Amino acid sequence: MMKVRLSSGYDMPVVGLGTYSLHGDKCVSAVLSAIRLGYRKFDTASFYGNEEEVGKAIRQAVGEGLVKRGDVFVTTKLYPNEFADAEKNIVRSLSKLNIGYVDLMLLHHPGAHDAEAYKIMERYVEQGKIRSLGVSNYYIKEMTEFLPKVKIKPVLGQNEIHPYYQDKAVTEYLHKCGIVVEAWYPLGGRGFNSELMKEPVIMDIAGRHGKSPVQTILRWDLQNSVVVIPGAGNPEHQKENISIFDFELTDEEMKRINALERREKHDWY
Repeated sequence: MMKVRLSSGYDMPVVGLGTYSLHGDKCVSAVLSAIRLGYRKFDTASFYGNEEEVGKAIRQAVGEGLVKRGDVFVTTKLYPNEFADAEKNIVRSLSKLNIGYVDLMLLHHPGAHDAEAYKIMERYVEQGKIRSLGVSNYYIKEMTEFLPKVKIKPVLGQNEIHPYYQDKAVTEYLHKCGIVVEAWYPLGGRGFNSELMKEPVIMDIAGRHGKSPVQTILRWDLQNSVVVIPGAGNPEHQKENISIFDFELTDEEMKRINALERREKHDWY
């Protein structure tokens, strides 16, 4: 699995499993099947209500000798309604996951007390309980206001990015700041995936490589230096999403997908 070096000095896999829609036993088995397929990065959040299941699956995988804790990279997030009581909520997330430390904690959205919450997260970095910090859904205006208020630079910015909403200016800005960009909704998002999968340009390029539209889109992200966390509970889909390291899109194909930009955002934040 390819990795990217974060500004905190840690390496992070460039493809991970998004767990937003996974709960209960389905979540535990999805994380375990992903680990068996070679996934080493898992994205959860307090808001998803599945930190316990993600932690349980990772502890089980370590117990079965499938991985060591240090092989796995786990991201969780603090929701804006948790910022005012950040300490309690950070402790709760760490305890629910119960995997020793969290590799990356993000502020889930901008909100009141975000800088104060982040400063408390910085204390947990000093204690070794969180390794890296980042943000989600912060754009140029939000980041320029936020960065001067904090000590540890966010290592990662997680935003909606897909061929119909490429957000190039924000990506360029974050890259210039030395911040890794990660796409949530890389395949268009709930209720919008099917249109993107039928996009003629993507279908044509996929056909040329003997790959699926999903693999073509994820490969386009990676070649734009954007890391991805597609969600999937089905092992076949998980395998498809991770099988993107054996082909490369040409400059011409990249330009064709870049030309699909519609500024069409599929979620409110």
